[in-house]
Amino acid sequence: MKHGQIRKALSGFYYLYDQGETVRSKGRGVFRVRGVTPLVGDLVDYEKDGENDAVIVNVHDRKNELVRPPIANVDQALLVFSVKEPNFSPKLLDRFLAVIESYDVEPVIIMTKTDLLDDGGREKIRRYKEYYRSIGYTVLETSIGDGSVASELGPIIEGKTTVLTGQSGVGKSTLLNTLMPELELKTDEISDSLGRGRHTTRHVELIEFAGGLVADTPGFSSLDFDHIEKEELARCFAEFAELSENCKFRGCLHLKEPKCAVKSAVESGEAEQFRYDHYIQFLQEIIDRKPRYPS
Repeated sequence: MKHGQIRKALSGFYYLYDQGETVRSKGRGVFRVRGVTPLVGDLVDYEKDGENDAVIVNVHDRKNELVRPPIANVDQALLVFSVKEPNFSPKLLDRFLAVIESYDVEPVIIMTKTDLLDDGGREKIRRYKEYYRSIGYTVLETSIGDGSVASELGPIIEGKTTVLTGQSGVGKSTLLNTLMPELELKTDEISDSLGRGRHTTRHVELIEFAGGLVADTPGFSSLDFDHIEKEELARCFAEFAELSENCKFRGCLHLKEPKCAVKSAVESGEAEQFRYDHYIQFLQEIIDRKPRYPS
């Protein structure tokens, strides 16, 4: 039995990486019966099937699994947000952070277009940047045409499987092209009316860069909370997860419960009001969603 990792899925074939070699493979027919779909990023066992091809016979347990892009065993997400054109949205960033944290993926925040800020805007972004760093996130800044971002990201990407995601129209494809020019990803112009761009993609592939693996397509296009229960949301807010341990009641939702450590921290200024406001809005979304029934 041989072992490998799926690095690319294309036209019904899975391309496995095994000790420097790429092996084209198919999944076992029984996978379809069991409802198992191998994904890029999966660690698998396979058997040779002829001289050049192989058959995947087993998919190992996954650490996590994403839908868009369809990829498994992701370590981190580079969250790309512009500070101008389109303007920085802390609510949208917190939405991304909550969804990403729910999959046990580590977020890294990248703020782009910092060269477009005036002094007032620069101070505002500095405050946001310092707060996100204070609660444990890595925050990087780049400007248009900044080629040094590749060397900055090298140590962050090394040894990990990484996807890019974030606000629409902020230059995710441009950043991927900067990291890996051989991709030559196509990007449409940003729409003035929508303030966003579109990304043209072909398939999902993990590409080696700086000693790690980077997915060649922006991901996390689904930002709903359908998979998160109301009791789980607080753990998707880094500072609230830690504070929750000091709440009087287990399962505290940090709404109206007495002796809530999260509310106390917000009132004292230890935690930011804007983060709590976003938490409450997201929690209400989860509470208001229609119940799911077994099919």
